[in-house]
Amino acid sequence: MNRLDYLLELHKEQPNDPFLLYGIALEYKKTDHAETGKTFDNLLTSFPDYLATYYQAAEFFAEKGSYEKALEIYDTGISLAASLNEMKTLAELKNAKQNLEIDLM
Repeated sequence: MNRLDYLLELHKEQPNDPFLLYGIALEYKKTDHAETGKTFDNLLTSFPDYLATYYQAAEFFAEKGSYEKALEIYDTGISLAASLNEMKTLAELKNAKQNLEIDLM
């Protein structure tokens, strides 16, 4: 059983664990971009307080050319990180958003 299959099985048993869904998204990112997008969308909707999602999801959507969506995800993650007082993640999200904005100029 590969890592993705293992995570999918665990997710069936523990559907309310955002970490498992996050791991699934990262595994899909290696092979199936359609499923990656669906999984990140599911994470953002079902577990909006799972901060780790925002950097990876925004980066993924930016790589796929969905720049407006990526910027919105960064903004939401920035707000969440600030409200949680997660300064390191806040700085990382702000920096990534700024880099994307510079690339889009």
